[in-house]
Order: sequence, then structure tokens, then C-alpha cells
Amino acid sequence: MLRFMPVGDSMTIGSAGEHTWRYRLWQHLRATHDGPFKIVGPREALYDKATDTPTSYEYADTNPRFPRAHLAGWGEGWLHMAPVIADTVRAHRANVLLVSLGLIDLGFYTNAEQTAENAHRFVAAAREADPRIRMVLLPVIPNVRAETDAPFAAQVARFNELLAKTTADLDEPRSPLLLASPPPSYDIHWDTYDGTHPNASGEHRIAAAFAGAMHEAWGLGDAYELP
Repeated sequence: MLRFMPVGDSMTIGSAGEHTWRYRLWQHLRATHDGPFKIVGPREALYDKATDTPTSYEYADTNPRFPRAHLAGWGEGWLHMAPVIADTVRAHRANVLLVSLGLIDLGFYTNAEQTAENAHRFVAAAREADPRIRMVLLPVIPNVRAETDAPFAAQVARFNELLAKTTADLDEPRSPLLLASPPPSYDIHWDTYDGTHPNASGEHRIAAAFAGAMHEAWGLGDAYELP
């Protein structure tokens, strides 16, 4: 059985009242993937902006069948996930990681080269827990800050180059790494509600990026049909 674990920052955890791209991808896999699968992870909550805590369970769709599990946190990046990923993979027996990290690292914690080093550590730690684990890595989507902060935009571009190199260098048959393409037709002025965090159309496009990579490389599910 495939056991998917979404790993990410604020764009992945989502906030109160949202569906999240995790939900959109779950719907897609239910409809198009032939085999059994589970969504796993140590956390289930959304971020509550009113209390500034990850304690909300007010998902836009209250379908009790939706597996809310994830490893995502508001303000967390590669820096935070690399030290915990091995234990989390072991505990939840995840065998496919869907990773969207890097924007918060570059914005607040580390430069492009340091962020890439943490991505290396993350991959190594995940493989320490499961030598056959698969990973799909999403490039950083430049947010509204990149439109006015040229050095930040350059760091995002540089990290995405390094992430592509990391993926190519570390890919191996028994533990494949996929670099997803940027979400199709993603426009921060239309697909986010604040220049960073996805709205409904953005959620679909991020889900489509992960689904498309897995369909093309592994024949898993069908291509994602955007609404």
C-alpha cells in the first residue's frame, strides 16, 4: 500500500476554513488511483490565525473520510523538517513523501546554498528510515515579495536550480526522487489570497503539480484535470 505523507510549510498545512491542496490531491487519487493508499503523518490540524496556533480543525469540507494527516507547519521549512523526518517516516511508515518547502527558509532562515544543504540532509534522513522511500519535491513558488525584492527573487531562483541539481544527483532506482514541475499556470495574483498562500484555484494547481509528476514518472493515477 502506498502511504503518502505531505510535508510542507504554511502552504501545505493551510488555515481555518480552507480545503488545502492535500484535500484536492486526496480527491484526485481516490478517483484515479487503482490501488489502495493512505495519507499519513503526525499532525492533522490547520493553522488558526486568530490564535496564532496550529489548532484548528475547521476544514472547508467536513467529509469524515478525508485523512487530514500531514507533517506541515506554519513557518517551518527544510531547516525544521530535516531533523524530524527520519523518526516521522519510521513512526508512520510513510513510503511516498510529497514535499513543498523552501520559501520560509529563504525568507527568514537560510540562503539558497544553506537551504539546499538542508534538503540534502532531509533526503539522507528519510532514506535512513526507509532506503526505498520515494519523494516528490516541488520547487519554491516565488511569492509577492519576489516582485519587489530582487535579492530575494534571486535566492529563490538559485535555490530552485540547486534543488533540481540535488534531485538529479540523489535520484536512485531503489529510492526515486522526482522534481515536480511548477504548478501549471500558477499566478500569485489569481491563485493566492495574499500573494503567498493558495486559494481554491491555487490548491488545485499545487495538487496538479504533484499528481502530474507521479503520473508521468510512475504511472500513478491519471493526469489532474483542473476545474
